[in-house]
Amino acid sequence: MTLFSLAKRNVGGNLKNYLLYFLSMIFSVVIYYTFVSLRYSEEIAANMAKWEGMRSVFLQASYMLILFAGAFIWYSNSFFTRKRKKEVGLYALLGVRKRTIGKMLFYENMFMGAGAVAIGIVLGALLSKLFTMMFLKLLDSAVEVSFRISPEAIVQTLLVFAVIIVVTSLHNFWLIYRFQLAELFRADREGEEMPRPSIYTAFIGVLLLGFAYWLVYQPMNTSAQMGRNLLMLLIAMIAGTYMLFRFGIIYVLKLAQKMKSRYYAGMNMFSVSQLLYRIQGNTRMFTMIALLSAFTLCAVTVGSDSYYTLERNASTEAPFSFMYVKGDPVVEGKVTETLAADTTHPITAQIDISVLKLHADLSGFYYHPSGFNKTDVPIKLMALSTYNATAEVLNRSAQPAISDDGAVLLRPMYSSFTDKEVLGNTISIGTQSRADLHIDRLVDGRVLPWGFPDLCLVVSDSRFASLVQAVNAEVVVYKAYTVKNQGSTKASTETLMGLKTNENDFSSYYYQYRMNLESAGLNVFTLGFLGLVFLAATGCVVYFKQLTDAHADRERYAILRKIGVNRREIRASIAMQTAFVFVLPLLLGITHSLMILRALTEIQLIGGESLMPITISIVAYVAIYIGYYVLCVNSYERIVKSAV
Repeated sequence: MTLFSLAKRNVGGNLKNYLLYFLSMIFSVVIYYTFVSLRYSEEIAANMAKWEGMRSVFLQASYMLILFAGAFIWYSNSFFTRKRKKEVGLYALLGVRKRTIGKMLFYENMFMGAGAVAIGIVLGALLSKLFTMMFLKLLDSAVEVSFRISPEAIVQTLLVFAVIIVVTSLHNFWLIYRFQLAELFRADREGEEMPRPSIYTAFIGVLLLGFAYWLVYQPMNTSAQMGRNLLMLLIAMIAGTYMLFRFGIIYVLKLAQKMKSRYYAGMNMFSVSQLLYRIQGNTRMFTMIALLSAFTLCAVTVGSDSYYTLERNASTEAPFSFMYVKGDPVVEGKVTETLAADTTHPITAQIDISVLKLHADLSGFYYHPSGFNKTDVPIKLMALSTYNATAEVLNRSAQPAISDDGAVLLRPMYSSFTDKEVLGNTISIGTQSRADLHIDRLVDGRVLPWGFPDLCLVVSDSRFASLVQAVNAEVVVYKAYTVKNQGSTKASTETLMGLKTNENDFSSYYYQYRMNLESAGLNVFTLGFLGLVFLAATGCVVYFKQLTDAHADRERYAILRKIGVNRREIRASIAMQTAFVFVLPLLLGITHSLMILRALTEIQLIGGESLMPITISIVAYVAIYIGYYVLCVNSYERIVKSAV
């Protein structure tokens, strides 16, 4: 019998033991192939206006999946090589050379890797059509998707997983060289050394988390503030989480030991002792679960929020169905002709909006747009009567009278300042005959197409007229239309968007809606996809760790059964220990996610009305997590039962 055939027989004979590792590898291959194949989908490319730019998003996400697949397979492989240490020790005891044992382990892992890649690519090819259909559904595109195998995705998958499998196979090869024979035989009996508690380190961990949460509520109005605060937030959150679990949980368990009435009741003494002596291994797992849970919830929420607020964002960016700057008779004639010919979408209202474009000194204003000198920032002014006429067309509330030195600020997009921060601020116009405008009110609801810096103020009619005469500035007139069923004006929009230039500043609600829909659909799909992958990884990490503990505890529970502990008490002990492992990192992960989402709201990456997406994401995550908990308890109990 050759070493190669022995490796094949080992894999076939121990397939039950290898099944979880094998399925983990298949899962990683399926996820990666399916995702990569979408980059080469002809149907998706044909239904996205900016597909070339969007492909870079898929590419970046695929890099994250490579990191995930590598880490996940490495962790899974480490779990199963730990279980095989006694088997490896037996080979060594029988006189088989270390080099020969290492080759056998290398071949076994290569066999399983090749099989997992082959099965994963086949399953991925079958699922890629389903995911393509789901993605196109998010884009609201009714396109028939054909079954197609992507050669590019196959090549990429083979290359990525060939590297991962070779690396893990070499790791198995060196297993025999890293341990002495005695260590291999007692690997499953090795206990963990309980770390010494440190109240100071635990307190530092709490302070770091408090500092991270404090950063969330600090201003992030500039790129420098944003980058600095988010970096410090991430570092403090990771370090604080580890320190809290590494040194803080010990005090919780020690406190449980001091509560004598509960500690000596039932199996509590055994359960608490088990948790204490496994706290070192659980610390890494707790930290990983808490952080993965936070990032998963954030990814899913950010993706769903963009889809949830799709129409509102499109209306904010393009308040009218069609809008452009008047001045070119050819453009005006083409717009009139096109809209008149579109009988499916009749015009419901049209209006001319006069706007004064000028530069102002924002030294006395809270908000300073990045990239501009605060003493020379472009702004737009609108007369109160013009704004009220526009508000009537858009079914908004009219604004009351404004004093000549007062102004109403229309809230800019992507701004996070409050009324208190800007009310009473001063904006100065002109150099020789200086005119100061004081912000009296802050109003939500823009009326002009978006352009940076997005600063538009409403002033009294008399002030507007005087500024037109006194200030050397440009007065432009926007022509705006609202039409019926503006969300389906595809044909008219495609015709009119061809007229867009920098001078006419043409905008369309449908065009903006489609751009947002593509972006939101891509966010939902990629972030949701990554979120589910992280969720699966989190569950598998806990599951593998619990299985490891279960195999190590079999003899302990057998002894407990012999001294009179019944199966019901054993299940209660298992359920309590597993709940401790699940609940603590889950609660901290949810708290982390809420803080991170608060920071993302501050920098306008998600809207301020994200309660529904956040609630749905947390409820769904907890429900799936409960499923993992039940699975772990049942598997743990089944392993223990086999010994008692």
